[in-house]
Amino acid sequence: MNFYAVIIGTEILNGRRVDKHFSFLQAELQKYRHELFASFVIKDDKELMRRTYRMIKEDPNAVMFSFGGIGSTPDDLTREIAAEVFRDAKVVTHERFKQDIIEKFGDEAYPHRIHMADLPPNAALLHNPVNNMSGFALDNRFFFVPGFPSMAHPMLQAAIEKNFSHSKKKHRKTLKAKTSENTLISTMQKVPSHIELSSLPIFIQNKPNVEFSLAGENEEEVSSYFQLFEDALKEKNIPYEVL
Repeated sequence: MNFYAVIIGTEILNGRRVDKHFSFLQAELQKYRHELFASFVIKDDKELMRRTYRMIKEDPNAVMFSFGGIGSTPDDLTREIAAEVFRDAKVVTHERFKQDIIEKFGDEAYPHRIHMADLPPNAALLHNPVNNMSGFALDNRFFFVPGFPSMAHPMLQAAIEKNFSHSKKKHRKTLKAKTSENTLISTMQKVPSHIELSSLPIFIQNKPNVEFSLAGENEEEVSSYFQLFEDALKEKNIPYEVL
């Protein structure tokens, strides 16, 4: 699975608010040995939202968590755009959510709040423990929650635990060497694409160093390719340490 975060908020980009969603989602996925594939912070802009959602939809392995834009004010655009992109349809009234809104707000549900129940067809509700004003999910892959962390985070904690709590264990091996990345590029080219490769250059006392890491599901395979890097460093008498 490729996990995406879409954080919608002009107020984050212009500095009026500080994002709290990225670090939360990163930590929550790590509980189950998952990692974010990509994260976007975007303006409340219809065309930008369409393009972002469409790009993610084209990934057959995508799982998306979208924050913000599901309220009842004119700048809340998420519900209509999600219906357009993920359902090729207009929003429809979710009767259960409509009743929740009426029960909470009574006559004040009209004329505006009631439209929070206008969701993409066949949307599943995500329970909001703060005020019961739900988020929604499509196909158990695309999740839409409010921009408020106090509401969004418990909603996604429950969704992630329910849908993505099972994962395969990943094995990682890391070393730090007193050389530049260039020394190891030919060896890097031998690593197959299904093994995660990370190379981080570091300058210590103005001298090049590199922190190098391999990770994958097959521990024996990771160790085998990692040994190629140790052998290359030993052959060139380059000091290194395994972390």
